[in-house]
Amino acid sequence: MRYKDEDEIKHALGIDSWRNLSKDKMIRFVAMMPDMGTEVALKIIEQFPAFKDFALDVVDAMKKSHESTLSTNQQSQEHVHRAFQDFRDTLKNELDKGDLTWEQRWQIIEKMQEAVREESQKDSENKQFLDGALKKVLVLGGAAVALGVAFVGGRVMAEGKDGPEESLEA
Repeated sequence: MRYKDEDEIKHALGIDSWRNLSKDKMIRFVAMMPDMGTEVALKIIEQFPAFKDFALDVVDAMKKSHESTLSTNQQSQEHVHRAFQDFRDTLKNELDKGDLTWEQRWQIIEKMQEAVREESQKDSENKQFLDGALKKVLVLGGAAVALGVAFVGGRVMAEGKDGPEESLEA
């Protein structure tokens, strides 16, 4: 484990006290959890009385940010597709002119094909962007769930430390 105690973790997060743990630093804390000893992580989490609420706020902020990104992306994509359609319509109008030579017509057709290829490329780029955005949300959402599980697990372990003999006697 890379982080052996709370002080190392606070230093890595750039905070003096757990009260200074912002939402951004909370996400960094979650990302650091695999490099912490289980007992160290649970000891830190136990210090947050409203840890679940804080984690839910982080997830809600991530959701809003993701929705905003998707909305902006959708508007941008619609603009790109409209621009390509306008360009193809202009080229089609040029093709409808009766006084074009075969060579001029062929050049216009090639431009139309090129526009279709470019639009297809933009669509592929957008799908890659969306895939990357979804992966980020899934990672951060998974981290929030892991925090919740760690929090619940820590409480169960803490409660279990109080009475393992009781369960043997019963």
